[in-house]
Amino acid sequence: MRRGAADGVRRATGAGQVGGRPGLTLHRTPCRDGGRPVRAVVKQQHHRGDVMIRTAIAGLGWWGRTLVESIDGSALMTVVAAAQPRVSPEIDAFITARGLRHVASVDELAKDDGIEAVILATPPSGHAAETTTLARAGKHVFCEKPFTYDKASAAAAAAAVEKAGVVLGIGFNRRFHPEMEKLRERIRSGGLGVLEHIECIMTVPNALFMPKTAWRAKPEEAPCGALAPLGVHAIDAFIQLAGEIETIYCQSTRRAVDLPTDDTTSALFRMKSGASAYLGMMMATAPAFVVQAYGSKGWVRLDGMTHVAGASSEERRTGLFAECRFQPVQGEAETWAADRVDTARVGLEAFARAAAGGPAFPVTPAEIVHGAAATEALIRSAATGQAQRVE
Repeated sequence: MRRGAADGVRRATGAGQVGGRPGLTLHRTPCRDGGRPVRAVVKQQHHRGDVMIRTAIAGLGWWGRTLVESIDGSALMTVVAAAQPRVSPEIDAFITARGLRHVASVDELAKDDGIEAVILATPPSGHAAETTTLARAGKHVFCEKPFTYDKASAAAAAAAVEKAGVVLGIGFNRRFHPEMEKLRERIRSGGLGVLEHIECIMTVPNALFMPKTAWRAKPEEAPCGALAPLGVHAIDAFIQLAGEIETIYCQSTRRAVDLPTDDTTSALFRMKSGASAYLGMMMATAPAFVVQAYGSKGWVRLDGMTHVAGASSEERRTGLFAECRFQPVQGEAETWAADRVDTARVGLEAFARAAAGGPAFPVTPAEIVHGAAATEALIRSAATGQAQRVE
């Protein structure tokens, strides 16, 4: 085991007020490529004095390391330990450079009284059991998506969290971008008129380079191809923008890669509100990310990027949204560029505030469980070839 300087409790520093407005904090992360600084704008809330939440990370794959990097310099939380069963030279260098205490399992983190919260960046099959174990040990849990692939295990884990009186967070980082919040408010305020349909396209080339041993290449860990790395973001976006999902029809195929899992998946959704939605996700083509919402007063389209293998940590966290457009039924279109916002940091700091007694985490446990139920229905539809009701 390693114990480093990160075991000490750090004090709040580095926050600045945004535009003179009280209640907002601006974090600037310098760009390594010399570009403009990245903004992470978050609401400033009272927490336990200026003591940060002592946090551990479970899972130090490329995304687990990205999450740790996202909160460098945070005034709200600090990562002091890491659970990783197999340590490659790259992971060992990361642990050593950051002075993290290393343990082999989540169970060891659960027994550590010096840890208040745990970030789970582990394969999805273990999420329900790991969340339950940590909650029963009194740890707040931030779980990387997908939470689970079925409603029953998600509901049981969420119930364990509620019973323990701790906080559950989920890594739907795209939800935290201001453009998604603005689109949600535009829909709810009637700015789009009657919401008719939402579409989301998410693609990456990652399967073209993915080893067969990767967990994302295994159907038992990552069914329906890009569902785990990409599609669950869209499911959450549909819930965020249009409420609960009623039925799903999905088809999933393997077109371009020699992997156990699929590379091309599409799904049709019927929302309880009556609106419809479409999700297209592929893992063997050029990268793309599009969210488009259609209403009786016009449509909004948000273009961006997905997490491409080999992209820098900063680009994975901040380069998610780019060009935005509102086309009214009558009149000229409005176009604008989205801010570069570290959505991973915003989500984790929202979790830290909730863990410290501040505002509740924005994604509710009910939404998390409903998202798992929708994921279960999508997988079941792909297997049966029939539309499935979300239970």
